[in-house]
Amino acid sequence: MSVDPPSDHSRKPLRLLRRADQAAVAVLVLLGMVSTVAWWGSQGGFQGRMIEVQRAAPRVATFQVDLNQAAWPELVQLPGIGPTLARRIVESRKRDGPFLDHEDLERVRGIGPKTVESIRPYLLPLPPAGNMAAR
Repeated sequence: MSVDPPSDHSRKPLRLLRRADQAAVAVLVLLGMVSTVAWWGSQGGFQGRMIEVQRAAPRVATFQVDLNQAAWPELVQLPGIGPTLARRIVESRKRDGPFLDHEDLERVRGIGPKTVESIRPYLLPLPPAGNMAAR
């Protein structure tokens, strides 16, 4: 007597979720999609009221440097001042003392009146000469 293998029709398909669970997942997905579309509509939707990056106003970051305290990497950030001039500024400050006013930068080889004027907006005001002696 031989036993026939079960036919393909008698096998039940393997399901990870029962029908009731599948329906619950479908309802949750549909609810999520409806909520997303409702939020999108409340934010402007097709009317174009949503914020676009291209329309955002540009923001400008400004910085100022303390000429008597800044290290050369900070000074390199100034327009027209490269690594060589920045190192010369630091060496001049060490050798000849602190800068008493912004025009004192002209004592550094390679810096003239035009360079001083171009970087002046980026320099913090220097304290009066009497206050520099206390340092």
